[in-house]
Amino acid sequence: MGMSREEIFEEVQEVLMDALGLDDDEVTEEATLMGDLGAESIDFLDIVFRLEKSFGIKVPREELFPAESLMNNPEYVSGGKVTPKGLAEFRDKMPHTDFSSFENDPDINKLPDLFTVRAVVNFVELKLNGAA
Repeated sequence: MGMSREEIFEEVQEVLMDALGLDDDEVTEEATLMGDLGAESIDFLDIVFRLEKSFGIKVPREELFPAESLMNNPEYVSGGKVTPKGLAEFRDKMPHTDFSSFENDPDINKLPDLFTVRAVVNFVELKLNGAA
């Protein structure tokens, strides 16, 4: 039997607490990995490794956090904003992420705010259900 969303959240919370040295009350579904939890780019490798180990899943490079390769494409980012084509590509690569507030102001500097605990939980849930 699969894991419930609550069980997935608790396991993701545990992974993030261990990887980033946080307390459980800091790791909420709404928390952003970089802004709220203080994750840096090097931490993302550790988080991916820990998620793979905890859930027995494989996370190919840039599948969970694909922004870097997309941000360097001039078709996707222009004048500090994500273009409509870029937004479509981000949505395609990150079905686990809620873009609703980002769409209103697709400022490239706000991109890290999309990487929330909820997005990680959604990603793991999709992976475990074989939909990712």
